[in-house]
Amino acid sequence: MITLIRTNSNNNDFQSLVLELDKDLAIRNGDTNDFFAQFNKIDLINNVVVAYNNNEAVGCGAMKVFDNQTMEIKRMFVPKHQRGKGIAALVLQNLELCVKELGFKKCILETGDKMPEAIGLYKKCHFKVIPNYGQYKNVSSSICFEKML
Repeated sequence: MITLIRTNSNNNDFQSLVLELDKDLAIRNGDTNDFFAQFNKIDLINNVVVAYNNNEAVGCGAMKVFDNQTMEIKRMFVPKHQRGKGIAALVLQNLELCVKELGFKKCILETGDKMPEAIGLYKKCHFKVIPNYGQYKNVSSSICFEKML
């Protein structure tokens, strides 16, 4: 059974999962990885969700304030051997609930065109593709999404 905990970026399991995520992104993003890495620092993230299966950390996600109405979803990851079990959707739903509880109106996020699993997840969870925002505005490999809550 999957259990979720809310924590922050000091959580050791979250940090371990993010290290795995960063290794995967370095392979997928290749030469462009340094550009994206600068926006994915995890220090001082106050809102993190970690998923566990029998005390093993099997997924994570985080969010941070983008503006006074919007939270940005960051660092979504499920290790390859755990995918296909609905873990990412559970983490994302819990993050959305947290967004509402904190009084924000929408979520935004960015993923890359080399991340078909992520793109599928966000579409399945009713996120809509939007024009690229902020630092991703002129990045052709970025796909940005939003969801009104």
